[in-house]
Amino acid sequence: MSGLLYTQSGSPITKQQYYENESNLGNYQFTPLNRLIQQFMIAYVGEGKIISKVSITDVQFHAMRALQEFSFDTFKSCKSQEYKVPNSLTMPLPQDYVNYTKISSVDSSGIKHILYPAKETSNPTKYQQSDDGDFLFDANGDLIKSGNLLSNSFNSNLQAGVGNIVLNALLGGAAQSTSTASGTVSDPITNSIGWFFDNNAIIGYNLPEDQEFYVKNIPIHSGEKYTITYTLSGYSSGTYAWRIIDENGDFKDSTSVSANGTYSHEIDLSTGVTEAQLSSRSITFSQTSSTAGNVTIDNISLVRVGDEEDSLTWSNYKSNNPSENNNDDYEDDVYWPYEGERYGLEPSHAQTNGSFYIDCKVGKIHFSSNMSGQTIVLDYLSDTVGTDEEMQVHKFAEEAMYKWILYAILSTKAGIPEYIVRRYKKERFAETRKAKLRLSNIKLEEITQVLRGKSKQIKH
Repeated sequence: MSGLLYTQSGSPITKQQYYENESNLGNYQFTPLNRLIQQFMIAYVGEGKIISKVSITDVQFHAMRALQEFSFDTFKSCKSQEYKVPNSLTMPLPQDYVNYTKISSVDSSGIKHILYPAKETSNPTKYQQSDDGDFLFDANGDLIKSGNLLSNSFNSNLQAGVGNIVLNALLGGAAQSTSTASGTVSDPITNSIGWFFDNNAIIGYNLPEDQEFYVKNIPIHSGEKYTITYTLSGYSSGTYAWRIIDENGDFKDSTSVSANGTYSHEIDLSTGVTEAQLSSRSITFSQTSSTAGNVTIDNISLVRVGDEEDSLTWSNYKSNNPSENNNDDYEDDVYWPYEGERYGLEPSHAQTNGSFYIDCKVGKIHFSSNMSGQTIVLDYLSDTVGTDEEMQVHKFAEEAMYKWILYAILSTKAGIPEYIVRRYKKERFAETRKAKLRLSNIKLEEITQVLRGKSKQIKH
């Protein structure tokens, strides 16, 4: 009897092993894909059988394709993921996500309440525009997306500022010094003078006054406002400030800082003075005190005010107070006279659970503002070929899998009569339909119980 039970890898197990190992529970309803392939080769391939000869790799390919197709609309999906919605109101899609079957919020009793999809909104790509509505372009003539203006040009356009000190290892090479505090040093980095690049962080050692680095070729425009955000760490001395220079050579400085922390400065380029030393359309970071400076700067972001990362469509959606938050019970003198006279209600929106939409471009689910802090459950479909443990077939669909593989092989094999191919195409369709009916899990007792609540007379 032990041969009746199998692990997902296809090896037989005893009943004792089944009940003592929770990973085996429920496995009997499935047949591992590799075992199904073996059974197909025994039943359908060989001398005097439907397929006289076929490569095992061909059968494996068609079996996996069949498994993927059945996973989308025939098999019952058991994939789900719980997630607490953060203040950003977004959730990343799972790694093996193909499509969702249901997205629900969970109340304090653990009951799921279905969210409805907000199909009339999205998060389109936002490109930067001037006040006249013209698109803005970078130095390469490409449209500029909203968000961090340094994201595509930070490393390649990083330059030394003053004093012949070079930012080394700009493209990932080993950091080196161009000048040192003494002829012989035990640490050629910490005892050096100048700026050094380490991945996305820039480290300054023993910086004299006015020592600076700058990033050039940034699409900065006169008269605009920009927000620069950054993080200082490893601070021990010095005073630091940013300078933004537009295409006319006019510049504005940020306020100075002299401590560790994350800072954000809004700089208005509508007025300024002419900068003659550095190239236009650049930003500089300078050590402005007479005391030698030591600091690390990281997470640098330069954003044009009004062109933050989010599109206006998404910003409005997540900041809106949804209509489902207005839980008026209509039991007042205003609404009572209108009983039975409120028209135009959209049934799919007539609930207070919340809404969502999926941005396939960035791979995230976006939620309405009333979902912040709520626990949601994503029930979703995958193609079930991500891991060996997933590649299994429910026994209700086993015959449908055989017919799918059989038709796929015969339809791609040379010399097979067309009437044979059509025959197995029909058999594949019939077995797939039968598998869907079986896997729909319709129970007569459950249906009659529901219908009793609908005032229907059920005889049984």
